[in-house]
Amino acid sequence: MKREALLAAAAEMFNERGFTATSLDDVAASLNITKPVIYRYVGNKDQVLLECVNRGFDQFEAAAEATWSVKGSGIDRLRHFLHRYAKISSHGFGMCAHRTGDHELSDESRAEFRARKRGIDREIRRMIEQGTIDGSIHTPDIRMTTFAIAGALNWIARWYTPEGPLSADEVATRIVDTLVWGLVPRAVDKGRR
Repeated sequence: MKREALLAAAAEMFNERGFTATSLDDVAASLNITKPVIYRYVGNKDQVLLECVNRGFDQFEAAAEATWSVKGSGIDRLRHFLHRYAKISSHGFGMCAHRTGDHELSDESRAEFRARKRGIDREIRRMIEQGTIDGSIHTPDIRMTTFAIAGALNWIARWYTPEGPLSADEVATRIVDTLVWGLVPRAVDKGRR
């Protein structure tokens, strides 16, 4: 429990101040503990950041796994996952995963970080592919569509604030509706072909 509280506090500070501007002394002071306690439970600053980021990726992966049991078409599953993805991106560990630049991590941690990001992108791509197979999604380039969607959702972590006019759920709904609408198959205007 102490380790989880420590990581949650660190993620919150990284989200508010940025990784570089946050020291382990700051994290320790926020919890009224000493820096050696952080070293005992997690390790150095790089290890703390990697643990926070991994917790975020764990949430994205769990959402993707749960999405595969959702009934409906490919676009229904994609919409479900993207909504959960957007909400996870709006706070805590999910926000930390998106606000962290891979340049802030050690070489070893950077490789793990990039691999986890690629895994989430593969899940989005699989959902889009499924939708193109069942006809519920139309896109000329699955790879570029995946990048565009992930990029749009990842930026929520950069600009969203709970004190703003919209809740995380409202932001997720509006962004996902906008993104998914562009994938819905339409009758082709023969005059423009």
